[in-house]
Amino acid sequence: MDYRMLGSSGTVVTAYCLGTMTFGAESDEATSHALMDDYVAAGGNFIDTADVYSRGASEEIVGRWLKARPTEARQAVIATKGRFPMGAGPNDLGLSRRHLGDALDASLRRLGVERIDLYQMHAWDALTPIEETLRFLDDAVSAGKIAYYGFSNYVGWHIAKASEIAKAHGYSRPVTLQPQYSLLVRDIEFEIVDAARDAGLGLLPWSPLGGGWLSGKYRRDATPTGATRLGEDPNRGMEAYGPRNAEERTWAIIGAVEAIAKARGVSMAQVALSWLSARPQVTSVILGARTRAQLADNLGAASLMLSEEETALLTKVSTPLVADYPYGAQGAAQRFRKIEGGR
Repeated sequence: MDYRMLGSSGTVVTAYCLGTMTFGAESDEATSHALMDDYVAAGGNFIDTADVYSRGASEEIVGRWLKARPTEARQAVIATKGRFPMGAGPNDLGLSRRHLGDALDASLRRLGVERIDLYQMHAWDALTPIEETLRFLDDAVSAGKIAYYGFSNYVGWHIAKASEIAKAHGYSRPVTLQPQYSLLVRDIEFEIVDAARDAGLGLLPWSPLGGGWLSGKYRRDATPTGATRLGEDPNRGMEAYGPRNAEERTWAIIGAVEAIAKARGVSMAQVALSWLSARPQVTSVILGARTRAQLADNLGAASLMLSEEETALLTKVSTPLVADYPYGAQGAAQRFRKIEGGR
């Protein structure tokens, strides 16, 4: 498995990260430990969790695995997150110094470690001054409780504001952003990817298979059943562009992925993951497998390199639906100029 730098930091991680949102819910402890064993055996060293996953159970499962396998634990890069409610009180959530202090200490206890390698803000907090959050994170780095910090689900101006304030105050700088990103969901390319690049943040995409749609789980002639992380409709939120256009884009993407997979003799998931792993600014793609078979198939993407023609096809067919302004052709033209001048 390829190694990459964790954003602008000096820490090295593998190009595929093991996500643990299913641990303690869809995957019991024995299965969860087997998934971590298989992932490490395949060369992986990056494990991502969060306090809110199964209300702390995911971190506890990871912690018991780390304790039982000290050799593997020394090589593992552990990431977790804080921000969402872990209690019913008004201070049991958010990015305040008070809540993050409690949340970080609780995550350290559940994981059974003295330092978390990457501590991520799970989402923006409009009520807490960003200066308060950044000062807490800088203090946590200085205290040795975390090595680095990053963001999740931030938009472009969140990234720019936070990174520039950290720079101005001389605080430790963020190193990663964890956004939703896949062939189906590419809207972060309008502005968020550029903001992350400018701030030196590596991307850690979640839901890289679009809730199972890009794995071939659903067929056009069959109504989806069962919940996915994205719900049962990958076109949700696309109504402004017309349901027909959104639906046709989805099936065109799935068709292209399927055609390449059949021609290569690999799974659709491997094709979709390989395309995403090669996107600009991506550090590590988060795999959210529920079973050992799913994980084994996903990890096969690590040895698949798409051709320029295959990559171009997937990139073209998955072009996001967008209005002409500000992110369409008209808006893009206004932000570009030729070095030689003229129109």
